[in-house]
Amino acid sequence: MLLLDLGLVVAGLALLIGGGEALVRGASTLAVRAGISPLVIGLVVVSAATSAPELAVTVGAVLEGEPGLALGNVIGSNIANILLILGLSAVLSPLAIRRQVVRFDIPVMLGISILLVVVSLDGVLSLLDGVLLLGGLVIHASLSIIIGRKEAHDAAYVPAAMPLNSTPVPLWLAMILVAIGVGLLVLGAQTLVTGAVNIALDLGVSSLVVGLTVVAIGTSLPELATSLVALRRGERDMAVGNIVGSNIFNIGLVLGLPAILFAEGIALPSAAIALDLPLMLAATVALLPIAFTGFVIARWEGALFVGLYVAYLLYVVLASTEHDAATGFTSIMLWFVLPLVGITLVAVTAYEVGIYRGRAIARRTTSQERQSGDLRS
Repeated sequence: MLLLDLGLVVAGLALLIGGGEALVRGASTLAVRAGISPLVIGLVVVSAATSAPELAVTVGAVLEGEPGLALGNVIGSNIANILLILGLSAVLSPLAIRRQVVRFDIPVMLGISILLVVVSLDGVLSLLDGVLLLGGLVIHASLSIIIGRKEAHDAAYVPAAMPLNSTPVPLWLAMILVAIGVGLLVLGAQTLVTGAVNIALDLGVSSLVVGLTVVAIGTSLPELATSLVALRRGERDMAVGNIVGSNIFNIGLVLGLPAILFAEGIALPSAAIALDLPLMLAATVALLPIAFTGFVIARWEGALFVGLYVAYLLYVVLASTEHDAATGFTSIMLWFVLPLVGITLVAVTAYEVGIYRGRAIARRTTSQERQSGDLRS
């Protein structure tokens, strides 16, 4: 059985790579033909597609009476999207972030994350909670499309932004590629998760831990595949938009829709409410100072995110197995690593804000000197 499960993992990875390639190729063409920026396509179309595996896993988990797996899947996936996938993407290539993402989409991601924490405090995701979460997603998607089209119109957007290493395809073929890409991503994620969960459960790990680790990483692989393919094709906007949009879809759709469908409510594990939800919120907050200063995620910042994710995985595994090293590891993280990361983020933020203000003052001074020179002449 172990060899069969390993084979499922390998087959799932292959399907994910092929699906990511097809989806990005088709979505890029649709963005160009529709006069919409790749950022908006990434935030809405690609994000919805790459969140399909999480939705399938969550609905299946609720039907099978595994709410821990359902919530752990979303929480773990959002943490993995920010720390692991965004981090790896930045390590490979520094990610420039557009102002729309910084000023609108990241705050929305933070806001809907806070909303999830608040509605989860009573231990149940009710019908009303699901309506609130899904409503937040619908509002964000609608405003993203409106803002994207307005910016494109104001900037006299010319639909000729296909990456240099891509060949435009006919519209009908682009739509087929998107459909094939979504199908391969869903099939690949389900295949990989099936094999990985079987391996994890054979080791006696709880469903919450499986959801936070194995399933979360497995269902986040479509985002990773899509982001890496987007980076290779020069679509950095789509890479960043995919991650931010996927986190919003994971909360609004993947948790909101099942809460509406199962009107009796989804019971939430107390351990996830006490620890994992706040950690997801902390990962979202950690992205703010990096994104708001310089509008770029540098390689070292990506490496920092990946390191934090590895530390998080170690903690989850050690705590779940009640390993003797869990207590010492927790103390090191709480009293040394996390404060050091916090100090580093504050220092970098202050430094980059100083640089940003200095450049703004220099621009104003130059502008004033030019105006003075024009008046004298």
